[in-house]
Amino acid sequence: MSDMFCFQCEQTAGGKGCTRVGVCGKKPEIAGIQDEITAGLITLARALDGKPPCASCEALFMDALFMTVTNVNFDAAPLTAMRDRIRAAIAKAGGAPAFKPEELFHGDTDIVSLRSTLLFGLRGMAAYAHHARVLGKTDPEVSGWFRKGMKALGDDHSVSEWLGLILEFGKVNLTCMGLLDAGNTETYGHPVPTPVPTTREKGPFIIVTGHDLHDLKMLLEQTAGKGVNVYTHGEMLPAHAYPGLKKYPQLKGNFGTAWQNQQKEFDNLPGVVLFTTNCIMPPKPTYAGNLYTTAEVGWPGVTHIAADAAGHKDFSAVIAHAVKLGGWTQPQAGEPLLTGFMRNAVLSVADKVVAAVKSGAVKHIFLVGGCDGAKLGRDYYTEFVEQAPKDTLILTLACGKYRFNHLQAKLGDIGGIPRLLDMGQCNDAYSAIQVAVTLAKVFNCGVNDLPLTLVLSWYEQKAVCILLTLLALGITNIRIGPSLPAFLSPTVLNVLVETFKLTPITTASADLKTILGSAA
Repeated sequence: MSDMFCFQCEQTAGGKGCTRVGVCGKKPEIAGIQDEITAGLITLARALDGKPPCASCEALFMDALFMTVTNVNFDAAPLTAMRDRIRAAIAKAGGAPAFKPEELFHGDTDIVSLRSTLLFGLRGMAAYAHHARVLGKTDPEVSGWFRKGMKALGDDHSVSEWLGLILEFGKVNLTCMGLLDAGNTETYGHPVPTPVPTTREKGPFIIVTGHDLHDLKMLLEQTAGKGVNVYTHGEMLPAHAYPGLKKYPQLKGNFGTAWQNQQKEFDNLPGVVLFTTNCIMPPKPTYAGNLYTTAEVGWPGVTHIAADAAGHKDFSAVIAHAVKLGGWTQPQAGEPLLTGFMRNAVLSVADKVVAAVKSGAVKHIFLVGGCDGAKLGRDYYTEFVEQAPKDTLILTLACGKYRFNHLQAKLGDIGGIPRLLDMGQCNDAYSAIQVAVTLAKVFNCGVNDLPLTLVLSWYEQKAVCILLTLLALGITNIRIGPSLPAFLSPTVLNVLVETFKLTPITTASADLKTILGSAA
């Protein structure tokens, strides 16, 4: 009998599932508590069925699901506390027949696959809903769907009913991403194209990693005038494009690359690292004492910065720690990275893009983006961008961009439009969708009729919810890699292939030839 079972991420052991310890570092104890949290939420959804909306309950669904996303929380104490909060909420709601944790991943292979697909999508959406909520953005459809979706996980459905639920969820996730987009742009302004320094300056510093712009803003407010510089890392790179964040002079630039390189990049770092969301990896002793977590992130022994009742976080301990460490003693040069091409920026030059397509200057547009990871095969995305013909534009988003965003100068431009356009974080897939829909309207065609191909990389559950949104919108011929999700059974995968022409990546040259024909 296995000690645990988890197959929610792309790096799952053997492409089948982690049964002894998670490839991510998750131990059986943690996997067990997370399963209890998930089962508890299903039971809570049953207990709340037919009852009026409850803001505190909906927040509980979001936060609990967020804690179970890959590389978010490995600390038994907060996970156990969350499990107990759920049990108390069930009792308060009057109780319901308990859904057992062992029911999650056992049973008919196809039903387990469909249940898991919806569950992992819900976990991804929970992260986006959490970020939107702290910015004051909620929507009853999104909030209510956590309850609806979790209850559905514990009910019996036919394959067609499961698929209907999954596609319905995909549309709701689009609304959720729209909420976060509105929250970010209304709070910090619309992003503008911005070259982000990768130089390091002398002095104390804090590195902020994850996705939460709200946490970054609070830290910037509290570091003002303190002589402590702030650098982004990983998915926080696009923060530099927001006027409301880039105005802070102590926001100096971006450090490092994607999440999977942190153990090397943070090794013996003379500064502090703040994790606002995933992905946290098992820290090495050389820097573990310099880490802080906040929000739903947790690692045993790492100091956690919690919010007060008003949502405020006191980062004074983080700042003092950075001052004590002293920071870099010598500056180090680096090449800038260009970001900020979210929907407003791209649509402002839509006429140029349309003209370039009509004239033949732009033959094809690729969206090459998604999660990065350590698994072999991800060099495909570097090779794809390098080999893409010079008359193609490449949109990118999420941390997968680090596979090629250093090639900006080499890739050049087409008529003044950079060939590589960084559209932001993973949730900024919303921007990409809006751009695609707008171009389709201009050309009086469907999105699938555009000279546009999506080439996606995935790792965790936010990528799952984005994929389900794309499928719900009817977008076809998506290429995905570096491997297919282990939770997709052969039957379910076949349905996705036949219905949506979902295709695994092969090699960059072969896929370019298939997409572009002889023009590749």
